[in-house]
Amino acid sequence: MTVKTSISLTDAQEAYARKLVDDGRYPSLSAVLQQGLEMLRLETEAKDAEIAALKALLEERAKGPFISMEESDAEIDALIERKRAHYLGKTREL
Repeated sequence: MTVKTSISLTDAQEAYARKLVDDGRYPSLSAVLQQGLEMLRLETEAKDAEIAALKALLEERAKGPFISMEESDAEIDALIERKRAHYLGKTREL
C-alpha cells in the first residue's frame, strides 16, 4: 500500500533527486525518496541494535567481579614485564 504525502525539499535536495531520475538511476522522485528513507530506516535499526548489544554487555559486565585499581595496575605491569622479557629473549637469539 502506498500513501500520498507532501514534503518539502531544499533546492539542492530537489536538484540532486531530479538528477538521479534524469540519469536513469530511479524511475521517479518518489522512488528516490523511498530509497533514501529505507536506507535511513536500516541505518537507524542497525544503530539501535548496536546500542542494545552494548547496553546488554555493560549490564552483564556490571554483574561480574571487580578488581581494585591497584590489582589492575599490578596485572598490567606484570603483562608488560612478560612481553618485555619475551621480546628481549627473541632479540638475543638474533
